[in-house]
Amino acid sequence: MKLASHVQWNPVLVDPTGCRQNKPRTLGKTMVIDKGLGLNAFEDLLSTSGAHVDMIKIGFGTAPLYPEPLLRTKIEMAQAYDICIYPGGTFLEVAVVQDALSSFFDMIKSLGFTGLEVSDGTIDMNRGLRNELIERGLGEGLEVITEYGKKGWGSSIEIEELIETVLLDVEFGAGLVTIEARESGLGVGIFDAQGNCKDEELSRVLTAIPKQEILLWEAPLKSQQVHLLQQLGSGVHLGNISPHEIISLEALRRGLRSDTLALESDKS
Repeated sequence: MKLASHVQWNPVLVDPTGCRQNKPRTLGKTMVIDKGLGLNAFEDLLSTSGAHVDMIKIGFGTAPLYPEPLLRTKIEMAQAYDICIYPGGTFLEVAVVQDALSSFFDMIKSLGFTGLEVSDGTIDMNRGLRNELIERGLGEGLEVITEYGKKGWGSSIEIEELIETVLLDVEFGAGLVTIEARESGLGVGIFDAQGNCKDEELSRVLTAIPKQEILLWEAPLKSQQVHLLQQLGSGVHLGNISPHEIISLEALRRGLRSDTLALESDKS
């Protein structure tokens, strides 16, 4: 019996846009939010989608709720796929409120986390402390991602505050600044109560911060992902993506779904 020769997909079928970067990427990063995956589900996520994931956030304050050996294993698995993994920014806010920052940093370093999210979505945090946390994370060898925006329903973007936050965060060493949309994508930041993008606010942000490589947009809903890809191109950084939507989002990025087939002509 004649064995079939090894064949590969034509590159124009793998990525019709011709724009998708391999890891480590400078554009088009995807951040996944893990809200409680078991080890088997986590392994399935990485084996099917690991090449398309750049960051995994262990959502909000869930990190201490896992059996420690299981959490360590998840972190090791993510590292094997060159994925930055970090606890949600809300957990750091808890550490601030509880005056337990030293314990927090000791534990996340011991566990092997490779990233840190600095946010003030729920608490008030002065600029000095924000700077200190960014610098402390960098000093611990962590990749620092910051976040702009409050989590409260109906919260919006204050452009002048956003500009100041982004510029200072980057100056102090943040690799990315996340625009808050929570895990729901409803009634927060650039999204209205139905999850539709407020294009006027989006336009104001893009005018104020033209370098999209420093912004990561939380966009948990498919309609939001499609809209931002159509507006900003396949290189937009997207976050709070559900684990079971990674392959679907990657298809959107590459123009392999009808929603973004037009991105095929967006070759740069």
